[in-house]
Amino acid sequence: MIEAKRPKFQRGQRVKAMFDLTNDGSFPNAPAEGLLVSLGDIGEIVQVGRHTDANLPIYLVEFGEKVVVGCLEREIGPISEVDA
Repeated sequence: MIEAKRPKFQRGQRVKAMFDLTNDGSFPNAPAEGLLVSLGDIGEIVQVGRHTDANLPIYLVEFGEKVVVGCLEREIGPISEVDA
């Protein structure tokens, strides 16, 4: 059994995209592999869940009025005062 990784981020925390985030097929109204969020875009975590097979935290991040995206920890990072 894979040991559960504790979430690094919390609900309500503002974060930024560490990469361009593209459609992996889970957004049927967006082009396949189309850009959803750009590197550096700032969002807010609206829910923290868990990928059951990998036992990893999954974050639902609302990036403005653009979109709510499920993110892994490596895809988001804390914002600094410079980013805010």
